[in-house]
Amino acid sequence: MKPLEIAPGVYSVGVIDWNIRDFHGYSTYLGTTYNAFLIVDEKVTLIDTVKKGFEDELLENINQIIDPKKIDYVVSNHTEMDHSGGLPRVMHKIGEDKPVFCSKMGQKNLSKHFRQGFNLQAVDNLSELNIGKKTLTFLETRMVHWPDSMFSYLKEDRILFSSDGFGQHYATLERFDDQVDEGDLMYQAKKYYANILLLYSPLILKLIGKVQELGLEIEMICPDHGVFWRKDPGKIIQAYVDWAEQKPKRKAVVIYDTMWHSTEQMAEKIVDILGEEGVRAKPMHIRSCHRSEIITEVLDAGAVLVGSPTLNNGLFPTVSDILTYMKGLKPKNKVGAAFGSYGWSGEAVKLINRELEAMGFNLVDEGVRVQYVPDGDAFEACESLAKKVAAALPAE
Repeated sequence: MKPLEIAPGVYSVGVIDWNIRDFHGYSTYLGTTYNAFLIVDEKVTLIDTVKKGFEDELLENINQIIDPKKIDYVVSNHTEMDHSGGLPRVMHKIGEDKPVFCSKMGQKNLSKHFRQGFNLQAVDNLSELNIGKKTLTFLETRMVHWPDSMFSYLKEDRILFSSDGFGQHYATLERFDDQVDEGDLMYQAKKYYANILLLYSPLILKLIGKVQELGLEIEMICPDHGVFWRKDPGKIIQAYVDWAEQKPKRKAVVIYDTMWHSTEQMAEKIVDILGEEGVRAKPMHIRSCHRSEIITEVLDAGAVLVGSPTLNNGLFPTVSDILTYMKGLKPKNKVGAAFGSYGWSGEAVKLINRELEAMGFNLVDEGVRVQYVPDGDAFEACESLAKKVAAALPAE
């Protein structure tokens, strides 16, 4: 990916990772980018680096603009290794004594990640760094999504360098939101939020409120992953507000796995009845859908129904996986229900209910258990369960 001037004297110098397909259990089938930015002013400033292994490309991009040794400052908005892994190589190239500006927690993290003794300069929230004709303002954004995270705001150009906020795992040669399909972009942004930031929704609402109170004019948002928002930055900010509020919609996700199709038949019946009741219902077979795709649908669903056969007196392993993953992300304001088939013991429904209750879901029923193959009575029970879920959802 060649360097690109995105504003006078401001360059995108990051790299594309076309081949990554997994990010901590999150499917990245479109690859990703590790974005970094070079500001050429009286003090040449590099904002963020890249993942280890991509440093040569980063340095070559910088070299097409300026000799990397002329970089005066480095800003580390986030110390996770996909953004700081290239820091040792970069500092070795430009001079290890040059200042690296970071948050106070960033200073602690970087000193533990790297033992080279870099010149780490901790900055205060809302402090400013004059680099010549331009000024950077630092905004502390703890837990979006690490304790060290911060944004950097380039006042004169009204650019927000937002670290992992507003990002997407989306590898493309196009650099801006108005150059790609809007539906694809918003889906990838939603997926990113659901799988990485959902847990921190209360903090995100407070952060956006504080940014709005500051009255920052934002003409472009440049995250560390994916494309940049220049057409309408307010759209992705509003999307974050909507996702963080987690207002339930008349939508249900029916998550299930099956051994001999009995639980699958129950899932299909439930989906059919939900549809008849005016609910947008989506069945998701766990072994056919990646967990990160499932959670993306859960994000704005008002109801989550989980189905599992009983295996060895417990849950089917894939069902345990998705429940554990979902529990860690702490989705709110959900109606929940369980269903499943069994041969001779049938604990799965009870175990699902326990997990959904632990997540704070509103269970509408004790669930539906069917021995072996569902019949007319079983399907009637599934129908009743679906109608109870529908009745608990808001009208649209």
